[in-house]
Amino acid sequence: MIDTSKKFKQKSFDKAADLKHRKTINYNIGKYDAVVPVGKKQFADLDFVREKAKNIKWKALETLDVQLEKFEVNFLKNGGKVIWAESIEQACEAVLKICREKNCKTVVKSKSMVTEEIHLNDFLEKHQIESIETDLGEYIQQLDQEPPYHIVTPAMHKSKEDVARVFHEHLNTPLDLSPEEMTLVAREKMREKYVQAEVGVTGANFLIPETGSIAITENEGNARLSAAFPKTHIVITGIEKVIPQLQDLSLFWPLLATYGTGQQMTVYNSIISGPRSAREQDGPDEMYVILLDNGRTNILQDPVSRESLYCIRCGACLNACPVYKNIGGHSYGTTYSGPIGSVITPNLKDLGEWNHLSHASSLCGGCTEVCAVKINLHELLLNNRRETVRLGKGNMMEKIAWTVWQQSMLFRPAMNLGNSKIKNWMVNKLFKGWVAHRSDLNFPEKTFNQQWKEKQQSQPVNLN
Repeated sequence: MIDTSKKFKQKSFDKAADLKHRKTINYNIGKYDAVVPVGKKQFADLDFVREKAKNIKWKALETLDVQLEKFEVNFLKNGGKVIWAESIEQACEAVLKICREKNCKTVVKSKSMVTEEIHLNDFLEKHQIESIETDLGEYIQQLDQEPPYHIVTPAMHKSKEDVARVFHEHLNTPLDLSPEEMTLVAREKMREKYVQAEVGVTGANFLIPETGSIAITENEGNARLSAAFPKTHIVITGIEKVIPQLQDLSLFWPLLATYGTGQQMTVYNSIISGPRSAREQDGPDEMYVILLDNGRTNILQDPVSRESLYCIRCGACLNACPVYKNIGGHSYGTTYSGPIGSVITPNLKDLGEWNHLSHASSLCGGCTEVCAVKINLHELLLNNRRETVRLGKGNMMEKIAWTVWQQSMLFRPAMNLGNSKIKNWMVNKLFKGWVAHRSDLNFPEKTFNQQWKEKQQSQPVNLN
């Protein structure tokens, strides 16, 4: 717990002082801020749309056991295979087993936060299987041996000069290539891998029990190629990605596009219901869907934190968060960063070890205001803090400090005790947490309570 918290604080301190990083992030998020309001204009009543989407996710999560069983039944009818994975280890072993059955040497993988969550690339590499990221941002991050920085735009923290450096170091390209030229270089490398790969891995934006289908939304087409070129397609997805009916996509696809990138609709939207049928010429011979739990049922059983599973991974809360914009995605030290990451990570992992993320917030409510499905993120952060205290996993010094504060607040003479110099010394010298990065606190000579009493005593009594 101490090491995780200390690493977070140190990374946050270093990154907050990095002016080049701040300039790059403000520039890229500024572009996002400019286009999202335009995308929102497609909705006649945006608040109603968000509320409806939230209600659909509520229905899906309240009946999740039924929905998942229905998905499995219909997907099996379509010729696919379903694997249930309770943990990271089970999910990775399932992928490895399939790859070994197919004598797989190369895997092409589209952008997927769940595969980042289970560290699939590292796992496959340890077993001598090449795993290639085909999303351009993910590919850049993979070349630079970094995890994604952002849920939607993995390389948001990199300028075009940074990307040129990465390509130069790893692909021996000239340093002066334009973004268009670098894109063509990446495309050439990836197209070779699509043909070579025996297995393609994708995530799923949505699971549709009604038809036994998965839905993928993307802007580059790499997920389609990863699903169609290899003979075997593996989908790895969290169990919370369910939306009950196919028609729900007409709401969620434009909502995800607008809040994710400011578009009215993303460029490529695919519905895949199973492997290639006998009457079809294209597509994989086999298709697997791995349904990952990895702590999600722990969140599901809590009626308060359950709301965090409504998330559709649009990334809007990251772009609105003043903490994220200052410390960056990598400082969090976990797969999911920003407000949503601070909410779900302590519950997906260990509340005691990761509870410091619940304090990585100004509680301004900006994340809640911009959430596509109206998740009360700032309230869920407070709920995490409450649970940490309730379960006795909080910091002992913090507990002592709040106990002293509580008793002082409940006993007025204690609050009036001592002059301002004593109080200033206690806050600024004894408890240094507040003033470590702020100016000293200076208490007035008299408390409000004392000043009020003196004022009442000095005023004449009105007998009328």
